[in-house]
Amino acid sequence: MKKALVLFLAAVLVAAAATQALAETTLEKISRTGELTIGTRTGSPPFAYVNPKNEWAGFSIDLVEQLIVPAVSKKIGKPVKLVKKESTPPTRIPLLSSNAVDLIAGTMTDTRTRRDSVDFTLTFFVTGAQFLVKKGSPIKGIGDIAGKRIAAQQGSTNARIIRERVPTAQLREFPDQPAAFQALLQGQVDAYTNDGIQLAGLKVKAQSPADWEIVGDFYSYEPYGMAMRKGDADFRAVVNNGLMEGIESGKFFELYDKWFGPRGELPYPMTAAVRSFILYQVVPK
Repeated sequence: MKKALVLFLAAVLVAAAATQALAETTLEKISRTGELTIGTRTGSPPFAYVNPKNEWAGFSIDLVEQLIVPAVSKKIGKPVKLVKKESTPPTRIPLLSSNAVDLIAGTMTDTRTRRDSVDFTLTFFVTGAQFLVKKGSPIKGIGDIAGKRIAAQQGSTNARIIRERVPTAQLREFPDQPAAFQALLQGQVDAYTNDGIQLAGLKVKAQSPADWEIVGDFYSYEPYGMAMRKGDADFRAVVNNGLMEGIESGKFFELYDKWFGPRGELPYPMTAAVRSFILYQVVPK
């Protein structure tokens, strides 16, 4: 009987603790623990990855460490320690829902479907479909591909859009990115289409990067945001304020250049249109 009572009381305490945790806002949780826990990636350079020194690094990590953590610390009135946990596309929303992490900082596209489950910050990176071509190619964008041999990945959004918008293009679908790029290398196709940031990764790793060009305005958009638990307006406001202050001060663009500038790990110049979009998101004080 005594053992049963002890087990009952333990169960009550566990349930009470769980209820308290669920009732806490994210800022209250961070204030209580002194920690902001993010879910991030171990192998998505240059956004979030573990470098050769076994340190988490990347553009997304820098945005959290240098812009968001100071904003959260200021809000709760004490220093905050940043804790990083690995998250993957299948686990990131469950990690948020279970309170295991407070923020997903990696390469998560802000979509309407995902907004049913989580909230997003403002957009911190924009990529979209472009074309990788041999330097000097007459293809300069989607308006030039009629009749041309265009490689895309099987089942991709890019392939669907090309099929719909330019039905006269000779679309050739490949099972993965290496196969599509190999077809371009061998001259079997005139261009390869994918998200610009992925094309940039291919170019920089190519045997002769100078032989290739990424061309065309985006004909589809992939806006990356940081995800958080749905309905936590106070925490979302603090995180967004940190990002907006970084954009206003120019620190955001310094970090972008660190990772994506000419001397960055993956050169991917920010277009004038994207810069205008990023600045447009800043709400004046």
